[in-house]
Amino acid sequence: MSGDKNPKYNPDTSGPNPTSSNWFASWFDTPYYHILYKDRNYHEAQLFMDNITNYLNLPEEAKILDLACGKGRHSVYLNELGYDVTGADLSENSIAEASKSANEKLHFQVHDMREPFEEKYDAILNLFTSFGYFENDSDNLKTLKAIAQSLTEYGFGVIDFMNVDHVVPNLVPEETKTVDGIDFNIKRFFIDGHVYKEIDFEDDGKKHHFTEKVRALRLEDFEKLMEEAGIYLLDVFGDYKLRKFHKKESERLIMIFK
Repeated sequence: MSGDKNPKYNPDTSGPNPTSSNWFASWFDTPYYHILYKDRNYHEAQLFMDNITNYLNLPEEAKILDLACGKGRHSVYLNELGYDVTGADLSENSIAEASKSANEKLHFQVHDMREPFEEKYDAILNLFTSFGYFENDSDNLKTLKAIAQSLTEYGFGVIDFMNVDHVVPNLVPEETKTVDGIDFNIKRFFIDGHVYKEIDFEDDGKKHHFTEKVRALRLEDFEKLMEEAGIYLLDVFGDYKLRKFHKKESERLIMIFK
């Protein structure tokens, strides 16, 4: 997505209320979200997808769902590996941008992850902490159930989440990131079982404020949710090279389930 203003974006509805249960519906749909995160490590992400698809030993033309796909960069890479890929995201603007890359084996759709899909998939990947946005645990449970219902009989689910016990002690309380001439002033903190990121910046003479809020779910929290959802946890890894998970040291919490 370019830096052009999005006509559907109304900054007055974006915050500053950090308790808003729908913060993601406004922030993810702005061009600013994609500007701030444009320099993410995509080489590392592709390495992860190489490793995870090899580990799952997916058939050559497996159907993969990239759940919460954003602008679809990872969906595109998975498609280049030969898979039949669907990217789904709540953000209409992200899907509109992603759809420019669509082909007969690469599809995109606007979708709420709490709802199951009509299609069944050989693998469903929920990458880079794209879980735990919802205010109520019941919605996290609904999401897991929806994933389980959308898998084929022999399909696998993958959730790649932050490792809370590593992230929280290492939070950078304040920093400023300058991207495309915009100074993003970022504050991070942990409160009431959530990791918060407050983002303030000015563009074209207007001040903007957004809040990211993610439930600080640990492995034991996922285990409880999965048990309730009737999901079987197969394996847990601690980084994108699929090394063993260590509660305090691992950067990621990667769970394979069916």
